[in-house]
Amino acid sequence: MYVLGIESSCDETAAAVVADGHRVLSNVIASQIAVHRPFGGVVPELASRHHLVNVIPVIRQALTEATQVDELCTGLAALDAVAVTVGPGLVGALMVGLQAAKGICVATGLPIVGVNHLDAHLEAVQAGRGETNPGPTFPHVALLVSGGHTLLLLVRKRGHYELLGSTRDDAAGEAFDKVAKMLGLAYPGGPAISRAARKGDPAAVHFPRALRRRGELDMSFSGLKTAVRLYLEKNGRPRTDAEMADICASVEEAVVDVLVSKLTQAVRSTGVSQLVIAGGVAANKRLRGRVGAFARAEGLRVSMPDAVLCTDNAVMTAVAGTRRFLEEGADSLDLDARARWLPAGRDRGSYR
Repeated sequence: MYVLGIESSCDETAAAVVADGHRVLSNVIASQIAVHRPFGGVVPELASRHHLVNVIPVIRQALTEATQVDELCTGLAALDAVAVTVGPGLVGALMVGLQAAKGICVATGLPIVGVNHLDAHLEAVQAGRGETNPGPTFPHVALLVSGGHTLLLLVRKRGHYELLGSTRDDAAGEAFDKVAKMLGLAYPGGPAISRAARKGDPAAVHFPRALRRRGELDMSFSGLKTAVRLYLEKNGRPRTDAEMADICASVEEAVVDVLVSKLTQAVRSTGVSQLVIAGGVAANKRLRGRVGAFARAEGLRVSMPDAVLCTDNAVMTAVAGTRRFLEEGADSLDLDARARWLPAGRDRGSYR
């Protein structure tokens, strides 16, 4: 079963072909980092315009590369469905990928499947699964942490979530980006802080960890931004690479401390034995190391996507779309883009 995935929720135009819900045949991403770097963040209008330029070449390349890997996947004629991100995200950006997917489906008669972007991040751990990597079983606790979302979820089965906790203000990735901008580091801020932090002392500066009460699973990162701003107002911007490394390591440690602390509480309160870490910030090496150490100490099994599948990509869209197509069937062509999504009523998550 071959599914084409299309992703355009923010600043990455991506297309991928996945076979049987887990075998990756192609993964093509056109990044817009250079476009948005001068502005220190994503400019929605520019993102939409660049998606328009990139979307068809990216889809063509994904189909070509898939054929090179699997000779039976002979372009559009071999596909069983087209999966496309419909939200959450920047509506203008989402509409580009969605209209491209609709055009393909109208022209070919292929079924279309709308995919929730957060569903897709959680499904990314299924990519490449097999005997040596069977993927998580259920129930498990998932930490979905990115530039736009920071969520702790109890996943009872695929596509069904209980919301345990979330950020009350900024997402962790957003906090990284804004702190990086204060420090004069390049966009995107998360990777820039992580690179600088490698040679720093995470205990050099104590930045706050909010909402530390036992049993409190919500998170907050706005106070960290304020603390960094006040520190810089008092001490000035770092004057040496060593000072920059120490500040970045201290900021990274503050964010990771909160995430791991909340994850630990969630695991112990639910009694699950498996974890999933997903989203763009899940590529952070310090977070992956700390979560891995916690899992080993507690005898837990942790599943994390490859780093390249943590940030926005279309492999995860195709994987999640395959599951939705098999379980719920195709969507109609009147699908529309949605800017927001959270698990409804704290007990179920689905696009519908």
